[in-house]
Amino acid sequence: MKSAVRTGRRRMLGGLLAAGAAVAASPVAAQSTAQAQVQNFPAKPIQIIVGFAAGTTTDTIARVAAEHLRARLGQPVVVINKPGANGVIGATEVARAAPDGYTLLATNTSSMTVNPHLYRKLGYVMADFVPVTMMTSAPLILTLNPANERTGQIRTVAELVSWARARPGALSYAAAGPGNITGLTFRILNNHAGIKANEVLYKSAVASQMGVLAKEVDAFIDTPLAVPPIKAGKLTALAVTGPRRWRDLPDVPTMKEAGFPQIDVTFWLALFAPAQTPPAIVEKLHATLATLKDDANLVRQLLPHGDVDLVGPKEFGERLRTESAAWAEIIRRENIQLD
Repeated sequence: MKSAVRTGRRRMLGGLLAAGAAVAASPVAAQSTAQAQVQNFPAKPIQIIVGFAAGTTTDTIARVAAEHLRARLGQPVVVINKPGANGVIGATEVARAAPDGYTLLATNTSSMTVNPHLYRKLGYVMADFVPVTMMTSAPLILTLNPANERTGQIRTVAELVSWARARPGALSYAAAGPGNITGLTFRILNNHAGIKANEVLYKSAVASQMGVLAKEVDAFIDTPLAVPPIKAGKLTALAVTGPRRWRDLPDVPTMKEAGFPQIDVTFWLALFAPAQTPPAIVEKLHATLATLKDDANLVRQLLPHGDVDLVGPKEFGERLRTESAAWAEIIRRENIQLD
């Protein structure tokens, strides 16, 4: 009997020791698995979510990035458009995705550093993401349609302001979505010029530009996609919003030169990953994308959308924090609210 009891105790003790060893080993095993996942990344297809429609500037940079990642990493990279609410729908989905590097977000200034200060109920905050890389940066361009019977004769910002002051509420302008940086910048002009212009919402910058060309609206603070129709004489450029003249429009003044130093706006297009994505994966993605500058064909595809500026996670993160604080102050100062 005593022998049986001793045997039972030995078995119990052995079982407890084995269980304890397994528990003790589990963090090590988990860490080893995580390291292997990082080292083997990517081991399956990557998807890039775009919060804007196909054919937009943001969509274009996503597809260029996807082509480069696919060629360099040897895995399929799929671009998925989920437009709506100024990029909110796409950003919200990525914020909730697994932080493993296989779901990325292609987005712009509006959805990341502006939306959190405009929407009371938003499905994400900037802290839900980690920056991978900036792709391009550029100013906006204030444009009119020279064929518009109402405003086609206007050639300067001063003339536009004079026309609008003489006709309160008559001027209309496009905005590429509610709270989009294009509309916000025009609201700042409204405030400082002392004019009242009416905002007309479109689904994208491309649609907004088409609205000006079709004479549905009078003006639009456009992206560099306006350069070809400007050079073709289909649009008139009154000013650019950046701190210096734009390389493709050297004869067009800045808003500061036009008398509105309060309007100093550049926008960027970039890639993000969900927060808590392993830093090694984020760095691998950035390092891979940084080599895009060596591909002349892909650089040519990006240049119409802005300067190719493949800033890394740390430097870009610092810029994000600075810009977010600046937009919060602008929105407060200008008393900008969504209707």
